[in-house]
Amino acid sequence: MIKSPSALVHVVYRTRRFEEMLQWYAVVFDAKVQYQNPALAFLTFDEEHHRFAFADLAVIRPEESDNKDDRGMIGVDHVAWEYGSLLDLLENYEILKAIGITPYWCVNHGISASLYYADPDGNQMEFAVDGFATKKECADYFHGEIMGQNPVGAEYDPDDWLARLRSGLPEEELLAIDPVAEVSPIRGRMTESMQ
Repeated sequence: MIKSPSALVHVVYRTRRFEEMLQWYAVVFDAKVQYQNPALAFLTFDEEHHRFAFADLAVIRPEESDNKDDRGMIGVDHVAWEYGSLLDLLENYEILKAIGITPYWCVNHGISASLYYADPDGNQMEFAVDGFATKKECADYFHGEIMGQNPVGAEYDPDDWLARLRSGLPEEELLAIDPVAEVSPIRGRMTESMQ
């Protein structure tokens, strides 16, 4: 039986007005930057590790128009939903897979283990579970060394993870980010159109 997510946790935007967007969300939501590099920024206004993320298309797709008003890929990239446990997340994956609904990207970001889906119109959704026991530990991850080395994360096989969970492996062992794992390329509609 499908378990609904427990919360809407964040929205990710693609923009060509990176600094303006960060400033606007800082003012309007009193949001603080958790992590920022030239291409990505993560902001929050509460105990959640991030409520907003921004991808700077000027860095990610510099070959496109310099016109900041050219809508192109500007807009919502995806909406993220949180699950209460890794087991809930992966059991839902198994049910959806059985009826032909599969994720296009399975990645352990470090702060979360995520499954990315696209609805029939191509709207992208992230179903995720936090990678740490508390929101504070997740927020602290943004300020650690591993985040700077690998802000995207490493891909994983959800069938393998589910089998390992069912065999008794603790969730925290699967959720622990491997700092030497191969960095995942960003997937989904954004990168498909880049090829």
